[in-house]
Formats: sequence, C-alpha cells, structure tokens
Amino acid sequence: MDSELIVTRREAGIGRIVLNRPQLLNAIDIPMLLALESALIDMEDDTGVRVVVITGAGDKAFLAGGDIRDLNSRRALEHYEQFADLVHRVFSRFEDSDKPNIAAVNGYALGGGMELILATDIRFAAETARLGLTEINLGLFPGGGGTQRLPRQVPSCVARELMFSGRHITAAEAQQVGIINRVVPKEQLDAEVDSLARTIASKSALALKFLKRTIRQADEMHLSAGLAYERSMISLLFESADAHEGCSAFLEKRKPKFTGQ
Repeated sequence: MDSELIVTRREAGIGRIVLNRPQLLNAIDIPMLLALESALIDMEDDTGVRVVVITGAGDKAFLAGGDIRDLNSRRALEHYEQFADLVHRVFSRFEDSDKPNIAAVNGYALGGGMELILATDIRFAAETARLGLTEINLGLFPGGGGTQRLPRQVPSCVARELMFSGRHITAAEAQQVGIINRVVPKEQLDAEVDSLARTIASKSALALKFLKRTIRQADEMHLSAGLAYERSMISLLFESADAHEGCSAFLEKRKPKFTGQ
C-alpha cells in the first residue's frame, strides 16, 4: 500500500511502514492515523510478512508528535470521540499485533512519536535521535498512552520527570533508562534494524505469535495466572508442525524449515 501519508514495502518476510509527512516532521493527524492503521492491518493479513518495521521519512524525524494546528482546533468531546479514541486504537494495535514490530527511530520522536515507540516491541535509534513526551509544554499532557506505558517501562520517578519537564532526551539517555534497545550511527540504522528483522523473520511465525501473546499477558495478569497461561500456550504449540520441525532439525544438524503450521 502506498499513499501520500504512508509508504509500505515488503521483502524477505519483512514489512516496512514509513511515516511520510517529512515536510511536517511526520506529525500525525486523523488521516495519517487511519492510513497507518490500514497499513498495519495489511501487514497483519499478509502471511508473507513475519516482522514489521516502522520508521519516518526524511532525515529529521521519526514522528515529531501531533499536528499542532489540528490539535488547536479541537474541543473536549470532539477530541475524545475522534482523535483520542483513534490514536489509542492504532497505537494499541502495534502492541497487540501477533507479529513482532521494530521501531527504527531515525530522528525526532516527540509527543505522539515517543508514545508510538512505547507501543512497539523493539526500538533501535540513531545516535542523533531525540525523544521526549513534550505535551506539557503545550499546556497538555501525553494522551496517546504515554501516561500508562512509560511508567510500566521505566522507574516511576524517571517517567514523571520526563512528563513533568517535557524535555528532550538523547538516544543514549533513552537507552540508559530502558526506552531504546540499541543506539547506532545514523548511517547504520537501517542495516542494523534489517539484520535483526531478518533474524526474527527466520523463526516460526506461529511460535512468534504464541510468544508475543504470552508476553503480553504479563502486563495484565498476576504472576500465578500468567504462569498458568504460559503453560497452556507452550503446550498448545507442541501440536504444531513447526515445533517438531525445529526439534527434528536440531537433532539432524540442519536448518529448520518453518511453515507457520
């Protein structure tokens, strides 16, 4: 799928989604959110795609937040029923998707950009990237999931400092507090992300699906309930052809040929 707002590519099991408003630092509005949701649904429905990469067009921004002119035009009920509901739905779709996803943070990731990163599975950033939940500078606060996801991913005092101050942090600082997995030179970002994506794409799509669902339950369940869920899911996986193909390949000292069955 290609549009003026989102560009997508598929190759070797990897689906790439590019946020494509570089003239506005890839700022999001309702049309862009709808295009992003449609692109991810297409990736989810494509059995040839095993891992999804999301990044921004241009050399300045991943996603620099909401379109301020659009946000400034809104009032409470309109925002609640339209933008707020949609941004939560789209960002949660990355979190809930059965396919692993990787954010390639190539530049500014501010406000909604950082909130989107917080909903992804794995995050690589260029050394020059800058991140921040900057909404407080506009007399607002994070409304795309940031108040809920960030305190679950970093110490509460760190989350509060970032949201209360609205300051930018470097990619290195984001890695230090646990928001970013890996920081690399900007010219190496795509290659590093693609290398990991190819590794993930070589695994069993069914095992990845069950694994991601099981990990997600850790956020929702008490430990004892989560362990019971894990036991059920791993046991179900032993009914799959992929599980036995993987074990057989190991015993026969060859590479497995996973089919997703």
